[in-house]
Amino acid sequence: MTPETPDVTGAPTRDVPVIDVRGPRFGAAVTALLLAVVLVLGASVGGLVVLAVVAAGFAVGAVRGAQHTWQGWVFAHWVRPRLAASDEVEDARPPRFAQQVGFAITGVGAVLGAFGVLAAVPVAAAVALVAALLNAVFGLCLGCELYVLLGRLRGARRA
Repeated sequence: MTPETPDVTGAPTRDVPVIDVRGPRFGAAVTALLLAVVLVLGASVGGLVVLAVVAAGFAVGAVRGAQHTWQGWVFAHWVRPRLAASDEVEDARPPRFAQQVGFAITGVGAVLGAFGVLAAVPVAAAVALVAALLNAVFGLCLGCELYVLLGRLRGARRA
């Protein structure tokens, strides 16, 4: 982290937490695999259990940041040491917001599934899977883009 790291709008800020840009993409790939398993299992108790595991991971990321999820731990301890060094970092706040969005989607699906609406399980998984695949394959984080958009809207309201 540098003393003056640009925020998501390009304005310099002080002490913005930064993370390796490859970490969230790795986490999205692992999450996409788990969500694909949910779709294979469908509207079942097994699908609900796997979706609940994904939602729990998102909950940790929503509170502590993507780098503190179990996928972030695997990336930091097993994957990153095997990769070439990279100085490319990003603001940790947009991925954390993306984790909050992921938690909202998968959490609703898991809660509805727990209350007997098992059809919500694959629906929530499919929505989250689209976002996870976009991040893992193309580096397009929908939650991060939403974070930037909301930040710009807040700034426009103040002006």
